[in-house]
Amino acid sequence: MSLKYVDEKWQFSAIPNIEESNFNKTLERFYDMGITGLTRENIQNSLDGKLLYSSDPVIVKIKTGSINENHIPGINEVKERISNLKGQNDYARETISHMKSKLNQDEVRYISFEDKNTRGLAGARNGQSGNPQDTWGIYAYNKGVHFKEQDNEVEESRGGSHGVGKIASNAASDLFTMYFANCDENGEQHLGGTVQLIEHMYKGQAYRSTGYFTDVEVMDNNKTKFYPFENHFHEIFQKKTRGLKIIIPYLREDYDDERSIIKSVCDSFFISITLGKLEVHVNGNRIAKDTIKDYVFDEYYYSQDISEIKKEFTPLYLNTYLKEPPKEIIVSNGEEEFKFNLYFKYDENISKGRVAIIRTIGMKIEDFKVKSNATKPFNAVLIGGNREDAYLKSLENESHTKLSKDHFSDRRLKKLATRFINKLSEEIAKVIQEAIDENNPIDGKMDTEEILYLDGEAFKKDLEGSMGTVKVSDGTSLVKSSGKHHKKEKRDKRNHKQEVINSKNKRTQKREPLKWQKTKDESIQEGKGRYSAHPDMVERVILKDKELIMFDFSSSDKINGAKTCDIALSIVDGMGQEYQNEFKINSSYQEVVDLNAGQRCKYTKNIIKDVEIKEGIAQLQFSLRNNFNRSLKFVYYVEV
Repeated sequence: MSLKYVDEKWQFSAIPNIEESNFNKTLERFYDMGITGLTRENIQNSLDGKLLYSSDPVIVKIKTGSINENHIPGINEVKERISNLKGQNDYARETISHMKSKLNQDEVRYISFEDKNTRGLAGARNGQSGNPQDTWGIYAYNKGVHFKEQDNEVEESRGGSHGVGKIASNAASDLFTMYFANCDENGEQHLGGTVQLIEHMYKGQAYRSTGYFTDVEVMDNNKTKFYPFENHFHEIFQKKTRGLKIIIPYLREDYDDERSIIKSVCDSFFISITLGKLEVHVNGNRIAKDTIKDYVFDEYYYSQDISEIKKEFTPLYLNTYLKEPPKEIIVSNGEEEFKFNLYFKYDENISKGRVAIIRTIGMKIEDFKVKSNATKPFNAVLIGGNREDAYLKSLENESHTKLSKDHFSDRRLKKLATRFINKLSEEIAKVIQEAIDENNPIDGKMDTEEILYLDGEAFKKDLEGSMGTVKVSDGTSLVKSSGKHHKKEKRDKRNHKQEVINSKNKRTQKREPLKWQKTKDESIQEGKGRYSAHPDMVERVILKDKELIMFDFSSSDKINGAKTCDIALSIVDGMGQEYQNEFKINSSYQEVVDLNAGQRCKYTKNIIKDVEIKEGIAQLQFSLRNNFNRSLKFVYYVEV
């Protein structure tokens, strides 16, 4: 049998007709993940390929830079294919137009990931062999195939499982093009690559969407077999030490950000780095066991204000992992139980509660939201053993960013996954509640006479009197256009009740609900007086995350037509002892809104400023912080 080689460096498989006119959907999913998805996938691949039984950390060097377009291997063939692409829908046409706009550049931006203390790919000389131990053939030519380790324990700890992560590198390129250079245990060096286009016509022939940077043998029966090129290309595409190097030319502009690259390394691999399993260099910035704090706890990279951390939780995670002792929790899926170490931190300054779900490889899967506890003041890190790791691996979505049941087709496995995820929330919620109870004790019995806990319907009825007309799309009025009638009716009832009491007790003197309060408080402005408000004039409603207070000054002579007032809050403990200057509004409330004025109130310490009074009524709405103690009792002071 005679063999012949073709001259082209990029190989596309010929097909009879074009049947698929869309770009691979996985490209879009990884593109949406940005530099985080790219960094996660390539570093995870390096950790998966670590030298077995070596105690040295895997080292990954990430570089960005520019290269002359002429030094990119075989790029003119790719450009010619792209020039001939035709889109059959709006998305494809827009994508092709963008690709074509990037074709004529003298200097091209690139990013590379080069690892060390790894095995690299094996069996490159065998090419497209079909042997499961020839990892070059699996990585270079097979889509959706995941190489499996013979050692089960090693396999369970590896990050990859779906076999689609390789396409993350294509998604980072404006031309969907990537290369990989390999040096194996024998020192042999080869270069491969892939490009992801759409099915297309080229020189009168239809071709599949994926192209491979590879040499090819064509036999007499027209069957072909791919073999890699020996690596004699430009130095940026060379790998001279054992391991793998990914090179992505035409790097997308929004990926080309050193600060974001460093943050994505810390976000996904802070545990692996802290444990000394991984060391990453980003353009000379060394992120290792002894330096990671310099990045995570640096204001340039992450906000260090705990109360402002709402999306990037890495500083909280690292601090929790380093300082908190682990708690063991057991999570069942209905058939098996799994044991995890939970590193848990309760801090009332934390505004968003999240749990970092960590694989034993040291990679974070997701910022897990505990059901009904996403706004509780805590932070946690969850790590299991090898058995737990294997189960978490089975629950990961294809981009390794979330525990999910959706990728299971087996109904039993889907049901078990649902139970596990729900039970995980339940068990962590128990720890959260214990911490809240421990940090918010109730001091004895309290007289909560004026605290009203109402359900939604009762609350809505109470508010109808103070709200204007609400119009929906069809013009229907949901609430009376004016609350005056309701307020008047309510005051009439209250006045009638007072008259009955006066009649019964043969007393005609009307009680003044505001009582003069002597005070030396320097915060009171000159010319103002302070009065304590009688509980009868205060209505307080506490809901899930809101508190509303209405002050009815309509029967008080002290207000004397004032349009605004200041209101001070003073705590009373379970023994009736008052602490006038110890309460701080911002410790319990996120904001205070004047419902009459329709705007936020200014406040200092425990005093709310310039509250508007309408028809003798002042109304405030408070947004509660997660650590708010619902058992607090207040005395209210009015300053006019």
